[in-house]
Amino acid sequence: MLSVRTFARSAPRAISRMTASTLRASAARPVALSRASPAFVGALRPSRAAFSSTAGRRAADGETDDELSAKLESEIQIEEDMKANEQQPASVKDFLDNSPFELIDTAGQEVVKLTRSFGDEKITVSFSIADITNYDPYSEDPALEDEDLAGDDAALQGSGKQGNSASARPEEQLEEDLEEDLDEETAAPINLSIVIEKPGKTAGALNIDATAQDGNIVVENMFFYEDAKVAKVESPEAAQRRADVYPGPPFGSLDEDLQVLMERFLEERGITQAMAVFVPDYVDVKEQREYLRWLSNVKGFVDA
Repeated sequence: MLSVRTFARSAPRAISRMTASTLRASAARPVALSRASPAFVGALRPSRAAFSSTAGRRAADGETDDELSAKLESEIQIEEDMKANEQQPASVKDFLDNSPFELIDTAGQEVVKLTRSFGDEKITVSFSIADITNYDPYSEDPALEDEDLAGDDAALQGSGKQGNSASARPEEQLEEDLEEDLDEETAAPINLSIVIEKPGKTAGALNIDATAQDGNIVVENMFFYEDAKVAKVESPEAAQRRADVYPGPPFGSLDEDLQVLMERFLEERGITQAMAVFVPDYVDVKEQREYLRWLSNVKGFVDA
């Protein structure tokens, strides 16, 4: 499930700024003083010069640095509190303890990899936290949104005929429906890139594009590359060579028996429901960890 933390993080964060009226008032004061007596103005000249020098130094250091640093510290504390109150999903620990896959997670990197050996094969499953940070569940199907709006309008019109005593019920119902939608919101689909190689036997590789969502692995496309480096797309040159290779037909258009056998082929290699549950939960955990790390790095730079 898309976490409440992720949903809340999408709300705008406003940074308080000095108002225009305050700036105008500050700029107007020297003009008002200039209308005072010459002696009074003369007495103020040394302090005015000192103020200008100090303001120049502050401007050179950045006037918002302290405020920005404090705000970043506040965000870090919020994330730390959330982390302390949240438990790691059981699916994450269970998968890492019982799966033959080795987790490769580099701090600061979006992509996570799972690797294992299966007989003479080397299997690499890659996925990215970008799928959860870019996920918008409300933009998936505009037709469904239109149906919801039509249903809400019908409910409002029907309740209007029942008198004033029931006029408040539609709004209450809409709020309840919204809360239920948030509670029942499905997890973001996480894209999987599955590369199967046979080092020492063939230079080629199979590359399966799949999706992990709602506890299921859904295969979308299956490719074959004569060079395993092309399947991994670890360089711009490999990406270009990949684009030139015949991709094969969409997986859903293949013979049904072939689809079933391919899915069993993947299950034998550990691409199972357990992985489908683990991946979205781990993405959520890593996204929180990377966001906290990002906040700390930005604050460290501002404070340097």
